[in-house]
Amino acid sequence: MEIVSNGSRPDLQGPAQAALRDGWPPFVLRGQVPRDCRAAVAEYFPRYDVLLLDDDDSVLARATAVALRWDGSVPGLPDGGYDGALAAAVREHEAGLAPDTLCVVAATVRTDRTGGGLAGRVLTGLRERAAEDGLSRVIVPVRPTSKATYPRTSMEDFQRWAREDGLHLDPWIRTHQRLGATILAPAPRSMVVTGTVAEWERWTSTAFPRSGRYVVAGGLDLLRIDRERDQGVYEETNLWMRHPVRATPA
Repeated sequence: MEIVSNGSRPDLQGPAQAALRDGWPPFVLRGQVPRDCRAAVAEYFPRYDVLLLDDDDSVLARATAVALRWDGSVPGLPDGGYDGALAAAVREHEAGLAPDTLCVVAATVRTDRTGGGLAGRVLTGLRERAAEDGLSRVIVPVRPTSKATYPRTSMEDFQRWAREDGLHLDPWIRTHQRLGATILAPAPRSMVVTGTVAEWERWTSTAFPRSGRYVVAGGLDLLRIDRERDQGVYEETNLWMRHPVRATPA
């Protein structure tokens, strides 16, 4: 297997990576991050957008990250989790501030290849790049997949749910723990998605006949529907975790 920068392989765009989107609820791909901010992330941090390739150049996994400044404290974590980290990284880069932290904002494995340790491979690849670039910290606003089973439970409570072996109940959190990561704190409003009622009904294949709070498939938190305003707002809490930085072996 080989890790390459996504931008260095234009032949692997579009259809070659389409399968990576299958594991995400459709509404997650409708987040509030402005298009110009996403474009800036792609322009400023191409080194931290990586693909894991099989021997036949099939895309098995992808992970993306940005570089920013963080003082190492929980209160100093980027406001807004995923959304806030992207905005902060772009703002600081344009201001000429030297980063000291890698923030991994997404990691996806092809659905037919999950459970084989590929997420660990691609995350380790990003950590190695952080070490090579002199970044002293690595953080991640983790989206725990099994939290969708408990959307009415706060992340404050969910973060404490552990198995008998001491590892977390959630498999995605366990993946990070096995790589040496530790839990820091919830990341409120990490991802915000807003749309009309009709859009939300299309994204979720669910009818919302009244205003109120709804459980939606794949949602870690409840969706808030306001029919008078013709608006649905989903504010997702993620979980901040910190990884060790390990230098690439000589």
